[in-house]
Amino acid sequence: MATNFPASLDSLTNPTSSDSLNSPSHSAQHANSNDAIEALQAKVGADSSAVTTSLDYKVAQLEAISHGKILQVVSTTKTDTFSASVAGGATTSVTGLTATITPSNAANKILVFATVSGSQETEYASMMAILTRGGTAIGVGDAAGVRTPINGGTVARLTNSADIAEATVLYLDAPASTSALTYGIDILSSAGATRTMYVNRTVLDSNVEERPRSSSTIVLVEVSA
Repeated sequence: MATNFPASLDSLTNPTSSDSLNSPSHSAQHANSNDAIEALQAKVGADSSAVTTSLDYKVAQLEAISHGKILQVVSTTKTDTFSASVAGGATTSVTGLTATITPSNAANKILVFATVSGSQETEYASMMAILTRGGTAIGVGDAAGVRTPINGGTVARLTNSADIAEATVLYLDAPASTSALTYGIDILSSAGATRTMYVNRTVLDSNVEERPRSSSTIVLVEVSA
């Protein structure tokens, strides 16, 4: 019989020790086996096969795709609290909420995910975040008058001193570097005067169940160009 592979699987007959050479046909058995082996080799393909239907060719094409691959992931999660006295309209860096990554190629990009949660006196559940690389803000909104450009935030003013607000940052950076890069988060005081700002806690941080504690995270993903 001619092989059905690869369209379907063959059903080959195995001779027994009591069968004669012509039942089943000895030559047919060899022919069927040879046909099946040749069909399998054609499907798999020789090394560096140029046959587009072979598995060797298809795997080589997949391996040749380099752009868009995730090359490395670095993250930091801050679980303790942070507080700072900040003038109205000023910013402060969140201690312990940084991550450092060294790109393997200057053409690669860094995808940044970050969340920071907390509160601030008077404004209560308010949190506005600024992404920094090497201490310089990146990916923020356009400047407009005296307004402070930020990446994202939540402003729920004068709501409840037991609430926590969260700011989220998502940014694809193109640093064009193979040096170690440190990304961090600054937070903005939205109050008109100097106020204390808090991360991972509420303003009213009394030791009761309804006063939550949170965590903040920054994740860096190197993506091939």
